[in-house]
Formats: sequence, C-alpha cells, structure tokens
Amino acid sequence: METVILVVVIAVVVLAVLGGLVVGSRRRKPLPPPPPKTPDITAPPAEPHVGDEAETPHDEPRRTIEEVDLPGGPAPVAVEEPPVEEAPVEEAPAIEIPEPTAGRLVRLRARLSRSQNALGKGLLTLLSREHLDDDTWEEIEDTLLTADVGVLPTQELVERLRERVRVLGTRTPDELRGLLREELLTLVGTDVDRTVKTEPEDRKPGIVMVVGVNGTGKTTTTGKLARVLVADGRSVVLGAADTFRAAAADQLQTWGERVGAYTVRGPEAGDPASVAFDAVKEGKEMGVDVVLIDTAGRLHTKTGLMDELGKVKRVVEKHAPLDEVLLVLDATTGQNGLVQARVFAEVVDITGIVLTKLDGTAKGGIVVAVQRELGVPVKLVGLGEGADDLAPFEPEAFVDALIGD
Repeated sequence: METVILVVVIAVVVLAVLGGLVVGSRRRKPLPPPPPKTPDITAPPAEPHVGDEAETPHDEPRRTIEEVDLPGGPAPVAVEEPPVEEAPVEEAPAIEIPEPTAGRLVRLRARLSRSQNALGKGLLTLLSREHLDDDTWEEIEDTLLTADVGVLPTQELVERLRERVRVLGTRTPDELRGLLREELLTLVGTDVDRTVKTEPEDRKPGIVMVVGVNGTGKTTTTGKLARVLVADGRSVVLGAADTFRAAAADQLQTWGERVGAYTVRGPEAGDPASVAFDAVKEGKEMGVDVVLIDTAGRLHTKTGLMDELGKVKRVVEKHAPLDEVLLVLDATTGQNGLVQARVFAEVVDITGIVLTKLDGTAKGGIVVAVQRELGVPVKLVGLGEGADDLAPFEPEAFVDALIGD
C-alpha cells in the first residue's frame, strides 16, 4: 500500500515539473537582435561583384575615348565623319511653249504636199492620155480605190470627170488639174464646220472625249490636242480614263506636264467612268477652259468594253453635255478603219474625226470614205511623230497636196 502511494506521489511530482517547463518556455521573450556592427573605416572598399552596376559620379563629365591616354601607345586620332549627302531634289519639268496653230499649218502643208501627191500624179498622168477609152477610165477608178476613196465616191467622181472632159473637149494639163481639183473638193467637202468645239457659250469647261482603237495614237493625239489648245491660250485638264493600259496614264500625264496641264488619274484597272467624272468635276472647280478625256482603246469586237465606253459618256453627261466626241483613226488602216468607225458611231455620237499617220502614204482617200461613212467631218490630222504635228484639217490644202503643184 505504501508502495502504491509512493509511485503516485512521484508521478504527480514529475507531471508538475514538466508543466512548469512548458509554461516557462512559452513565456520566455525572444532575445533582441544584436546591434549593427560599425564599419571599419580603415578597411579597403569591397571589390564589386559580377552584376553590380557601376555608377559614374554626376559631378564628373564623361570623357570620350579620344580624350583618354591609353598606356603603351599614342593617343588615337579622332576620325571625322563624312558629310551626309542630301537627296537630290527633283525639279519640276520645264513648261514648253507649243507652236502656234498658224505656224504649224504652214509647215504641215509643205509636209503633206511632199508625201501625199502620188494619188494626184497618177490621176493626172491617166487623164493626160491622148485617148481616154474605157480601159483608161477603169484605171482611174482602180487608182482611186487603191487610195481608199471608197466605191461609191469613186464612181461619182469618175462619172463627173468623164462628162466634163467630154463636154469641154480639151485636156491641157492645167485644165485637167483644175477639173480634178474641183471634183476632189466636192467629195471632201468645203462647206462643213470643222471647228473643234471647246468653248460652250453658257458654261465652263468645254468637255471633249477622245475614243479609238488601240494603236491608232489616241493617247498621243489627246496630248497633242492639249498642246494645240494651250497654244491658243486655253487652260486644260486631262482625264486619264484609260485605266486598262498601264502606261496610258503615265504617258498622258507626261504630255500634260510639258504644257502645264493638270492630269486626273485613278488606280490601275479602276473604273474609267469614275476617272472621267472626277476629271470634269475638278475641271469645273479649277475653272479651266477645256477638259480632255482619254478613254481606253476599245477593240470593236468586244461588246462589253464598248458598252463600258457608253457608260463613260453617260456618267460624264451628269455634269454637262459632251461638246465633242473625237474618233481617232489610223489613216493607213484603210477599209478596216471604216469598220471601226461604224461600231464606235453606234455606241457614242461621234462629232469629229482625227486622222493620224497621214504622212508617207498615198491612201489619203480615206478622208472621203470615212466622212461619207459617218456623216461627220475630219477635223484634225496628224502628219508626223513630233509634238506639234497635229493641225486642223483644211480641205483646200489637203486636195492641193494630193494632186501636187
């Protein structure tokens, strides 16, 4: 019994001691941190570690490498930087002064007479024969047909010549030349208004649309016509509505820059009608005298493109009526040119014809044939590659050139 009591007492004492230790450990406060060490001013500064940033004192100016003497050698020589070359400034092209209309007419008459008198000489040679029999008159007909005068005009001319030669009974060279000149003038027509309409009385600007097949010189003719107008003292805006040929707009703009004419153009393969509309709009805002619209060279066999040409005309006429629709034809194409003219006339109302490449060919009779086909006059002729080789058509000068002096 005493032994049990003794064990209990010992257990109580052990528990009490353990509880005191636990409580004491909970109430014990943590020791304060040790005070910071005072740096030793006599110790050398620590070496910088990798990654430490070295900072340049703000009170010392930064020196260049040229100012620092490197050990073991002379100081490097400062290298001068080459001067920066400025990009050359593109100068605007100088504006040319086109040749006046009167001056170019004199020169073109001389050129036409040198290149076109093969037809007239051939006819005069045949008419000067001692006996004008049926075979001779057939040769005269063949000569006229070869010159692209056309079947009906040729028959009319031969019949009148035969009658007049028979009645007069004389055939001196001067008389024959006079007869031939009169009959050719009758065919060409001297009582037709060949003025290019560019000055409407009730508004500004005059609107001219230029149409024609590729290869006839249409864009070049538009540029040359701008020169003619500028030479006559008129201001011009060009509309580059030929958006299907990549170089057409650039070509037309170059022509315009040479005489100070502004060119309205659009994106390549864009809507030609939109370009034409904008050209007339800007022409009205700028107050110019004439707007020239160069259209795409439509092939007469492509109906869709021809319909689009009609759309250009309709869109332009939302601003104002067209004053001129000029059809450009290559004088060397002959009867094929008549087919082209007929198709264009069905799409737009042709008011005048421009014959290009009339120099160097004896086929001047196309003037008669195309006028008869369309019922509209030839108003301008191109007689060369020069910038001023475009002039108004004069029937008398043309016929005199055909038959020679």
